[in-house]
Formats: sequence, structure tokens, C-alpha cells
Amino acid sequence: MSSSSDPSLETVAPRAPVTSERKLNPDLQEQVPKPYLARAMAAVDPSHPEGTRGRDTRGMSVLQQHVAFFDRNGDGIVYPWDTFQGMRAIGLGFPTSLATAFFINLVMSYPTQPSWIPSPLLSIHINSIHKAKHGSDSETYDTEGRFDPSKFDAIFSKFGRTHPNALTEDEMNTMLRSNRNMYDFLGWGAAILEWKILYKVGKDKEGLLQRETVRGVFDGSLFERLQDSKKSS
Repeated sequence: MSSSSDPSLETVAPRAPVTSERKLNPDLQEQVPKPYLARAMAAVDPSHPEGTRGRDTRGMSVLQQHVAFFDRNGDGIVYPWDTFQGMRAIGLGFPTSLATAFFINLVMSYPTQPSWIPSPLLSIHINSIHKAKHGSDSETYDTEGRFDPSKFDAIFSKFGRTHPNALTEDEMNTMLRSNRNMYDFLGWGAAILEWKILYKVGKDKEGLLQRETVRGVFDGSLFERLQDSKKSS
């Protein structure tokens, strides 16, 4: 953004070229009410100012809604076999689902435990899932599991060079490299795994990750659509 009348509103610093390469949307506040306000239960954007239409949030944060898809029996706990079944339900193959389920539960189980004692079954407790949020991500989820509209929009304003509301695979990979925090090897790996899976199951016929597809993964509504599509095919 360029503002000769108020330099404090500039989003590009001449001596920091990266601020010109990765642009922000200066008009977001005209497209989404209070885009700086992280939403607790709705994944909002200009096309969905109230979040996913007709979605029952069940009082969950957006991050909890994302994870709740994998809670196959609704008991608030996700075991590796639940994660495996969820991965299969969205269209991943057996080996990929098995390896992914083991990795996810291995990494995310302990931070969500109600005590300091690890779970031998690698359970993930949804009510504490915000404690398992990793670094080197888009920061669309805040540290409490809310959805930050400005961070979500920045995914596309910064990296959607070919199409304003979609990412190519190369653009997605550029984003992953750009979001890396120093020495955060676990976060790098987790982010790569998540986005590679999303690209595999969510890309369209032109190989693009559409904005709506990405928005849907944050509140879990994409998982439900993929599951329904797989059942009907």
C-alpha cells in the first residue's frame, strides 16, 4: 500500500524488498468487517463474512472444528486409528494414511494431555488442541485456535501470483519456505505434511488450490465435502 498522506500506513519499505514481493491487501477492511479481529468459531473471508453457511460449530473454536472431523465417535479424543480412518475418508491411500496418522498423533498427543503423563495410545484431546499448534505456519490459527482473517487473506495476497484466489503448487512451496521460523524443524515438517496432503486431495483439474478449498480445511468443512464426494462416487 502506498499512502503519501499517512506514511504510517505503508506496507512496503523501500529498503526491505521482501515487503514489495509479498504484498498485503490494503482494502481488506472494506471486504471483511474487522479483519484484524480473530474469529473464535467462524472461518470468514470476503465471500463468507459469516463463515461456512449452515455450519454447526457446536461451540468449538475453528481449530477444534478442524480436528473434530477425525474424532470418529465424537468422544472428544482422537486416537491414531481415528486419524487413519479420517485420512482414508478424505481419499488418501492406505500407506499414506497409516504413516500420516502415526506421525500426527505421535507429535500432537503429548501437548494436549490433561496431565504430564504421556498417553501410551497417543491420544489427542480436542479441548486442548491449541497447545499442539506448531510454528512455521501461516498463523491463520492464533495461539488459542481462533481464525485470523487477515492472516488467511495474506496467504493469497503474498503468494497467489498467477491467480489472485488460488495457489499453484510452486506458489504453495514458496509459501512454505517463506513461513519457516529459524531452526523450527518440527514446524517445517508439519507444515509441509499438512499442505502436501491438502494439495493432493484438494487441487482442482488445473492443479490449483482454490481459496475456498483452503478456507474449508481450516474449519474442517472441506473434509466433510471430500468424505461426502467419496461416498457418492
